[in-house]
Amino acid sequence: MMPGENIEESGKDSVVSNGAVYEEREVDDVLSPEDLSEMLAAGTKESHDKAENAPFVKDFLRGRIRREIFKLGAVALYYTYTAMEEEIERNKDHPQFAPLYFPAELHRHQSLGRDLQYFYGEDWERSISCSPATQRYVARIHEVGASEPELLVAHAYTRYMGDLSGGQVLRKVAQRALKLPPTGEGLNFYLFDAIHNAKTFKQLYRSRMNELDLDTATKERVVAEANRAFQFNLEVFAELEEVRKTLPDDSADEAIPAHGDMQGDISKCPYYAAKMAACGGTSYACQMGKALLRHPTGQVMLATWVAVVAGLVAWYFM
Repeated sequence: MMPGENIEESGKDSVVSNGAVYEEREVDDVLSPEDLSEMLAAGTKESHDKAENAPFVKDFLRGRIRREIFKLGAVALYYTYTAMEEEIERNKDHPQFAPLYFPAELHRHQSLGRDLQYFYGEDWERSISCSPATQRYVARIHEVGASEPELLVAHAYTRYMGDLSGGQVLRKVAQRALKLPPTGEGLNFYLFDAIHNAKTFKQLYRSRMNELDLDTATKERVVAEANRAFQFNLEVFAELEEVRKTLPDDSADEAIPAHGDMQGDISKCPYYAAKMAACGGTSYACQMGKALLRHPTGQVMLATWVAVVAGLVAWYFM
């Protein structure tokens, strides 16, 4: 559920959209600071850091996410994306947004509906309600769509690029921490079946942003709106955190964190370490061993594992 992304990519490839193939032009080695993608990356860095370090997000990344809070988070996302995609549909032909219209690849509200049906049952639409923080977010999206469609770029960038980046980490954490089915139920939001290469698609999306006919003043307004979108997300996170505090303690929350203490640093993520190990990295075992030894449950597991191995060795030499 974390918005935004700060990843730079280059190269040349193609993306299939609505049956058509869009050939991605060669991206310059050095983008101009006046390009909208560069202005957004630089202008939202502080907001992005705040979002990464929000207590709700940090706990989520550690695998300390309660099922009830995850469900409420999905509800907030459902209302947010429904509003955003209604306004995108309304403005799909607007010249200052049309190049970013990728409904088949990006739209999320239907996927979220399937997730909510999984969590709340067939009557899910009657079981959910829009929280105060989400209502404010939704109201702003509708306001922008009605009066300043060019600012929809900020909301689309903030959410969709985050979904394609950090969202994929959150999917793995949620599946493990909540013991969700490996077949993907409850996690449709994170699955982009129409995008076969996320890196290439994000590259295309940023190049399309840079081609929008926006003057400098409008680009600055888009950056300001993106920061506003980050703030709305932070308010939703804070609201979820307050709800979490009202729930009774659950010993299951003290299990080994699914993602360690990342502190916004992807290099501290066990999934990242596992990837490095698969690529020949030598620090994986050391990182995981240290993570286990720092946690009481990990110490118990390690002691149990040692006892089992000792037993097997004794049995072998009998």
